[in-house]
Amino acid sequence: MELRQLRCFVAVAEELHFGRAADRLLLGQPAVSQQVRRLERELKVELFDRSPRHVRLTAAGERFLPAARDVLAAEAAAAVLAAELASPAARVLRLGTITGLGGRLDRILDAYQRHAPDVRVELHALPVRERLALLADGRLDAAFVRGGIPESTADVRCLPLRPDELVVALPARHPLAARPVLDLADLAALPLRLTERRNHPALVDLVLAACHDAGFQPVPGPVTSTLQDTLAAIGTGTPMWTVVYAANARLTSHPRIAFRPLRGGALALPVAIAVRRTAPLPGLLVAACRGTSAADGDHDS
Repeated sequence: MELRQLRCFVAVAEELHFGRAADRLLLGQPAVSQQVRRLERELKVELFDRSPRHVRLTAAGERFLPAARDVLAAEAAAAVLAAELASPAARVLRLGTITGLGGRLDRILDAYQRHAPDVRVELHALPVRERLALLADGRLDAAFVRGGIPESTADVRCLPLRPDELVVALPARHPLAARPVLDLADLAALPLRLTERRNHPALVDLVLAACHDAGFQPVPGPVTSTLQDTLAAIGTGTPMWTVVYAANARLTSHPRIAFRPLRGGALALPVAIAVRRTAPLPGLLVAACRGTSAADGDHDS
């Protein structure tokens, strides 16, 4: 089986016409037909139902098409990766970042620069809409995002990574702090401090929906400002609670605050690396993100 056979098969499967497939591949129609016939002989199945009036995929062809596309996609990704490795000099990776990644970002950057030591990484911490706008017009090469992507960014695609777990922050003196793990319903009587929804709709919606599913409407507390001010207020005033990214909690030392996980990892925000649909996939960065996601899972367990 050869890649050119798969390219011809996929082109015919998508065009359902040997002539149009040949035009698309810049080949003659007999050459395309020959490559498809060779592939069928190799697989020992008919991939197309051919008649003078139409070309249709057989049942075997329908089943084989996703596998053929996967092989061609892997070839394209390998070519991009090879190009990145071959000519990294004087390159800059402009990366939009998000708060709360903690040591996870350091591990991603370390993994990336082990394979691309001559690429200079520029980090841009920006609000999500500005981050995606700069990505869409080419001023960023990639960007981390949490939660849903606004509809106006149809020219951006997102590759999912490991979600970001959220933990509860509550006064260290509160009786619930004595428990190693909490259920969300345990917090029903305590006021909840959250940022305004316009600042982080995905986070606010996630927490409120989870409380609703746990059978209670949270008592609204004061709106949060900075994380530092929020933790100071929770640690000294009326007992309240909030949520903090687990990565941030691991790096925060606050004697008046207890950070406790929720049973079953009840709260987690989706995380993705966003790239432009029209740009080559930054293969090394994606590999670093996904590789360290797996490593992070081992580290956090």
